[in-house]
Amino acid sequence: MKRRHLLKHLGVAIPAVALSGVARAADALAPTGPGAIANGPFSPDWDSLATYQTPDWFRNAKFGIWAHWGPQCEPEFGDWYGRLMYEEGSDAYRYHVQKYGHPSRFGFKDVIHQWKAERWNPDSLMALYKKAGARYFMALANHHDNFDLYHSRHQPQWNSTSIGPRKDLIAGWSKAARAHGLRFGVSVHAAHAWTWYETAQRADKSGPYAGIAYDGTLTRADGKGTWWEGRDPQALYAQNHALSKNEGDGGVMHAQWHWGGGASIPDKAYCDNFFARTRDLIDSHDPDMVYFDDTVLPLWPFSNVGLRLAAHMYNRSIAARGKLEAVINGKILDARQRRAMVWDIERGQSNQIEALPWQTCTCIGNWHYDRRVYDNRSYKSAPTVVQMLIDVVSKNGNLLLSVPVRGDGTIDEQEQAIVEEIGRWMAVNGEGIYDTRPWSVFGEGPVMKEAAAPMSGAGFNEGKSKPFSAADIRFTAKGESVYAFVMGKPETDKVMIASMHGGSAHLARPVSKVELLGSGRALAFRQTARGLQVTLPDDEPGPAYARGLKIT
Repeated sequence: MKRRHLLKHLGVAIPAVALSGVARAADALAPTGPGAIANGPFSPDWDSLATYQTPDWFRNAKFGIWAHWGPQCEPEFGDWYGRLMYEEGSDAYRYHVQKYGHPSRFGFKDVIHQWKAERWNPDSLMALYKKAGARYFMALANHHDNFDLYHSRHQPQWNSTSIGPRKDLIAGWSKAARAHGLRFGVSVHAAHAWTWYETAQRADKSGPYAGIAYDGTLTRADGKGTWWEGRDPQALYAQNHALSKNEGDGGVMHAQWHWGGGASIPDKAYCDNFFARTRDLIDSHDPDMVYFDDTVLPLWPFSNVGLRLAAHMYNRSIAARGKLEAVINGKILDARQRRAMVWDIERGQSNQIEALPWQTCTCIGNWHYDRRVYDNRSYKSAPTVVQMLIDVVSKNGNLLLSVPVRGDGTIDEQEQAIVEEIGRWMAVNGEGIYDTRPWSVFGEGPVMKEAAAPMSGAGFNEGKSKPFSAADIRFTAKGESVYAFVMGKPETDKVMIASMHGGSAHLARPVSKVELLGSGRALAFRQTARGLQVTLPDDEPGPAYARGLKIT
């Protein structure tokens, strides 16, 4: 049987954009029961998954860009809009009432209906991100809003091919990323819709709409004569259940995020559907990488859905490519779990060289597009992003940077300028970033001497340390070379690198050559008992906020 026909026979959806990886993986997709996983060496348990080895492509890539884009970007009012619009008195609630009407009459399902993504050009954006130096690209496949951004066989009424843009956005992103030679990933957040949407069950406590229920408990029967007639809102909101304990206190942000603290636990049908949707996403679009926005794995610890998805993706990758090339991100991992996948730290980072590869995910603005960030000109600057990238890479990590996308599918001119400036720096200094590994120490300087900012939950220690200056140095290594990045512009033309003093235990032999990255120019230097003193030139090939030196 030909492979394309075999895929159809197995019940795997084939998107309009054919993906060679799907065809190559055909043999991996049997058996095909509702909860089946691909055959292979990995089984859905921690001991098996802990034999995972992070692929070299990820270790070498260092920098990825993320389009955290979906219908919550349509209002252009920031993160978690689909939940916060149902919190009476919140900024999002007031904005929603003014822009769209009361959430009893115009709910998030109606926001989705308005979202058209009419100016989306994934190829143009991918060309920009490639030029910026990204080696991988990640697209949002769904968020906590439970709306799939691909042709979803197991969420057929609420996906981007049947409502809103009426396009398979994941297929479009995937085609563009691969055409530009970038590895392709997807982020999956929908496991939390069960508790996240509980605000949609509420009603106002005061005012003209007091006691009138929001639209979160509507059913298919309520849709007669509406634009959504024939669709079941509960397939989106998933609110046919009792509220979590003390839901009104915002517990979903804390213990309930980990399915503790009195959280309402999803039923088996919800878990099975999440597994089927995510396996369909993996099988149909063949991502190199899946980012799970969950503590450990989706629906863990009360369900093994996440373990089965991890084993499926790893086995499928081996069958498709002859070796394990897949990457899975998880958060708040213990030591064994970090061996089973790649640890992701959200809006924060480690304060040491990690033995295993890891990733920082952050955003230049808010995760979902927020016009207020644009109006206030409060995006992260390119120098801030570059310094963060260097610091993360020096500690064996990668940086995944979200560039918020507007509802119409474009990025604004401030964002474009930031991305372009990152690209200019990478064009000069990328040799010291790509394909590198940590040196014997990750750095030196004032930032290292102060107490490390502790992580909170999934991370969130970003920006809590002292700002970098020219006195801070970060190191990477490749072959016989060490790369030293000066994290600011010195007041003089001299830089002192204390870790490379004469006789340093970090050096196998004396320094023989120092070059300025991007120019190949040999620089004057002196190696003394105090350190390696390097004289910098007046004219440089790139930005001065993070100068790269190649030391042999």
